Amino acid sequence: MPAAGARRDAAPRTAIFFYPWYSTPARDGEWRHWQQHGHSPPDDIASNFYPARGVYSSSDPKVLAAQMRDIARAGVREVVTSWWGRGSPEDDRLPAVLRAAQAAGLTVAAHLEPYDGRTIASTALDVRDLEALGIRDFFVYHATDFPAAAWVPVLTGGRFFAQTTQIGFAKTAGFDGIYTYDIVTWGAGAFARVCTEARKAGLLCAPSVGPGYLARRGTGDTHVKPRRNGSTYDAMWMAALRAHADLVTITSYNEWHEGTQIEPARKHAGYASYDGAWGKHGAAAERAYLVRTAYWTRRASAPAP
Repeated sequence: MPAAGARRDAAPRTAIFFYPWYSTPARDGEWRHWQQHGHSPPDDIASNFYPARGVYSSSDPKVLAAQMRDIARAGVREVVTSWWGRGSPEDDRLPAVLRAAQAAGLTVAAHLEPYDGRTIASTALDVRDLEALGIRDFFVYHATDFPAAAWVPVLTGGRFFAQTTQIGFAKTAGFDGIYTYDIVTWGAGAFARVCTEARKAGLLCAPSVGPGYLARRGTGDTHVKPRRNGSTYDAMWMAALRAHADLVTITSYNEWHEGTQIEPARKHAGYASYDGAWGKHGAAAERAYLVRTAYWTRRASAPAP
């Protein structure tokens, strides 16, 4: 039986994970995130790639407006913004993200992260406060940190997705659906099984597609999922559509530390780039992943044959 309100015959929609956590001394008084893992911006940053717009502040409304235009032009309709608890930098910047998204015709969902001291009780309060801002979709990262039964009284009012492939857990807890986020652990080969199991349980399936993973400079993680000049991204999208995903989630717009970003990147000495993706080079390669996302979102929204 499909989840309440779900249309299994409808084409999947798309959402993208977004990070409003970057800071610069010029705008915010200090570096945040660009300098992590022992780096010294602006030339030495915590990423294996270098942003085409340079090291930026997520508090800059011009940057946010440009990023939301990128997302909208790529055919994505929902921005899942990282949120690390009340009073966090991500919380402080949420109103600006909401304004920029609204101006671009986008909706905003909250990515509820495992902040220090997160409890079931605090999450219930978080949801209430975020709903007051008009947010209706919630993606709960590390949902299995708490027992399934503990979630039941929290998951009311909005639409909730658990980051897990434990379908029984998500069903018992009362989640509306599941998403995977981690494109290394859950690759294209897992989507058919996960979505089939979710569908049988009456849950929405929102597998996460991404271009690759390269986090050595950002976090020190040595795991790598090669981009293969765009082939990795294409393979994950194709698998998500073949699995009849209800919602295709994209990891990520701008998680530069883990190298999963599709935000434009440029050539910079000592850094990887998108050069060669889908045969594109130079300036055309910088936006190659956004252009390709537009192709896939058109396919995702096309009527079923």
